[in-house]
Amino acid sequence: MVRELIEKIAKALVDNPDKVEVKEVEGEHISVLELRVAKEDVGKIIGKGGAHAQAIRNILKAISRKKGKKYNLEILD
Repeated sequence: MVRELIEKIAKALVDNPDKVEVKEVEGEHISVLELRVAKEDVGKIIGKGGAHAQAIRNILKAISRKKGKKYNLEILD
């Protein structure tokens, strides 16, 4: 569910939605969401001053509180 949400958000922000890939690496207390996009779309995911990336991380914080499990976002290039 969380992986799919991040994927939908990322696809809405980029020019190449078919190149969006989100992989969830689950641990006992934390899940890392690895987000990959086309090289030319990395700036769109990060946003001006990191605004988009911070907004996505804030969504993950809210989900973390509700589920009792920490989620971390890594934007890979």
